[in-house]
Amino acid sequence: MKVLVIQPKIGMGDMVIYLPYIHAISKKYETSVSILVKKNSRASQLLADDKHINEIIILDRSKNNKGNHNGLFGFLKLSKELKQRQFDKVFIYNGSLRYLLISKLAGIKSISQYPLLKKKDNIVTSAKIFTENELNIIVSTQPELQINNEKITKIQNNFSKNIKHICLGISASGPTKRWHIKNFIKLCLKINERIPSKFYLAAGHDDQNLINEILNSKIGKNCISFKDLKISETLPIIKNCDICISNDTGWLHISSALNIKCVALFMDSPVQAYGKYSNNINVIVPEGETEETTTHNTLGSEKISFEKVFAKSIELLS
Repeated sequence: MKVLVIQPKIGMGDMVIYLPYIHAISKKYETSVSILVKKNSRASQLLADDKHINEIIILDRSKNNKGNHNGLFGFLKLSKELKQRQFDKVFIYNGSLRYLLISKLAGIKSISQYPLLKKKDNIVTSAKIFTENELNIIVSTQPELQINNEKITKIQNNFSKNIKHICLGISASGPTKRWHIKNFIKLCLKINERIPSKFYLAAGHDDQNLINEILNSKIGKNCISFKDLKISETLPIIKNCDICISNDTGWLHISSALNIKCVALFMDSPVQAYGKYSNNINVIVPEGETEETTTHNTLGSEKISFEKVFAKSIELLS
């Protein structure tokens, strides 16, 4: 049986969060599956070693309507591309009528989909309930990123055993979701005074200013940037880290999926959706807020307690 999973959300974090359900489908049908995802999900790099994934098909839709799969011609083009692959079954993690019609036009006989025109709600809850109902099994919400053991061992052999190794998720999708970089610098200095450590700056080219500020600081000599690495090259490094301290960004969810304990700073995004699905994620919210009240438009970056972040980091390192 040839199975397709359609997951049209953007970003690395969302891609990671859907992994338990993609894996559950693969195990249920005893076959690797194809996935239809957007390029900026970084699936091709995140899932290069994943035995449950057979093919990654790129969904080329853009906000400016210039993607190959935008509009009527894009609709027909994608339908044709899928039809050529002769899928027997599709799981659609979206309530759009467009994906239903594309699947029907592609000749896929068995279609499972979110309720049509489903409104936004908890990303994890919706995916879990949908998958469990379709497969008639219980599915854990904990994702697992699979990496070749040789890659992990190679990095491990180059890691000093005399210090701690800490991944820092300093980037975010916007400034309101980002703890100030001076706080990260202060935190690294204080951790290093207590426990000698090396810090790995999980950020990309768009975060060059943040990276430079850390590298040019007193703790800079203890830091290594991921800027010039492929996502796939960072995975075995993160896997060998002791903890991750991160804003709510893709790097947080990657670390969690690599079974790394994380200190997660939530200041302007919904904890209930993105911070509670994994036991590896230890959430810190702004002073005066709770995990229930911290959501979009909380705007609490200035109210994250430095002492709480430091204390939780030391606790996990110990």
